[in-house]
Amino acid sequence: MYAIIEDSGTQIKVSEGDVIRVDLRDIADDAQSLTFDRVLMVGCEKNGPTIGQPLVSGASVTADILDPDDSDKINVVKFKRRKTYKRNNGHRQHYIKCKVTKIKA
Repeated sequence: MYAIIEDSGTQIKVSEGDVIRVDLRDIADDAQSLTFDRVLMVGCEKNGPTIGQPLVSGASVTADILDPDDSDKINVVKFKRRKTYKRNNGHRQHYIKCKVTKIKA
């Protein structure tokens, strides 16, 4: 069984046991799991896929929070030749690493 979920404007295909990275969000300190309610499609071997219009009603995906995760740093350089103009800027995106435990159709 697999599902396609929408989180922070991105679509992610997940199945049980997958480890995914989602954008960092404000969660309680004692929270151990996340629930994704925006399920776009649920696929099953027996009945075939169920496609939402735009969401599948009653479907959800539950994932356990493993740990925070950071991406690689991206360096942004602005440069104009012969003008003594050079600017450096960096960006690092923060994520949460989750393991999918249950897909409810």
